[in-house]
Amino acid sequence: MNKNEYIAVGRRKSAIARVRLRPGTGKIIVNKKPLEEYFGRETSQMIVRQPLEAIKISNAYDIVVTVHGGGPTGQAGAIRHGLSRALTMANPESRSVLKAAGFLTRDPRRVERKKYGLRGARRAFQFSKR
Repeated sequence: MNKNEYIAVGRRKSAIARVRLRPGTGKIIVNKKPLEEYFGRETSQMIVRQPLEAIKISNAYDIVVTVHGGGPTGQAGAIRHGLSRALTMANPESRSVLKAAGFLTRDPRRVERKKYGLRGARRAFQFSKR
């Protein structure tokens, strides 16, 4: 790790993202693919870019992300969390803006486990009187 490279980990659901931030031109690479190619949905791309737009520095850093686990939404959330942490390390003044937007808080919601005797976590089998 060189002097002006910042590494942070972000998590959401069962997705884990390692984010590397280094000065550059604003390229975002996720698992060796451009952001637009990795996330097909505009919503996921928007979620990843939110921290950069919040502190208004979209072209100051190159971002390289390694993400695994979970689905597309969880992965996008994990990248957002990790990117926010890395930006805070790079620029401590941006912490208040990112904190107020809720990007530094790890979303604790997980999928509830399935219980025995039920169809899902809470859904029961259909009841028949006769």
